[in-house]
Amino acid sequence: MRLVIIGNGMAATRLIASLTERAPGRFAITVIGDEPEHAYNRIQLSPVLGGEKQAATLRLQDDDWYHQRGVTVLRGEKAIAVDRVRREVHTRHQTLRWDELVFATGSQPFVPPIPGLEAPHVFTFRTLEDTRAILATDGPSVVLGGGVLGVEAAAALARNGDNVTLVHRGPWLMDQQLDQQAGLLLEEAAGGARRSLRTLHRDRSRGDRLRHVA
Repeated sequence: MRLVIIGNGMAATRLIASLTERAPGRFAITVIGDEPEHAYNRIQLSPVLGGEKQAATLRLQDDDWYHQRGVTVLRGEKAIAVDRVRREVHTRHQTLRWDELVFATGSQPFVPPIPGLEAPHVFTFRTLEDTRAILATDGPSVVLGGGVLGVEAAAALARNGDNVTLVHRGPWLMDQQLDQQAGLLLEEAAGGARRSLRTLHRDRSRGDRLRHVA
């Protein structure tokens, strides 16, 4: 049975491990991943950004692991269309037929429609490629968003010695995860431990919002 998995991340790797353990030989598995990297632990990108880990340590499995399980991995290949009637997945370079199809693509970062965010010195923070691009830049940094990932990114950049400003539209850091007291304690701890990290909040009563990035 031909199984095609769109997405080559942590979920896809765990699925492959489970299927090949419970039903060895049942599926001819092909994985399509748009990144050129081996599957890696995306959760550990912040330590790479902060200089505590090397990118190579994030790899989940090596080529032998896939070969032993009869899995074909297409790296740097993006699925651009799915034909559910013909049961085909189209990439930029080929067409794959499937009996079973699994989407394991994860999420994509939301980039708000603010003038200036399309500039080359503005990055999202989701992939190893993003991380390398951020590390290749010098100078002070501004992080937009004070959720879990924004706080992790800001702290990592501060550990690298950057002067970091964290801009958050909520009343306190990680306001979707923490109550006010915990959020303010987090902000105090971050500012006290890293003098190069400061936080700005939007004043909703005045209608403050980010309008332009230069």
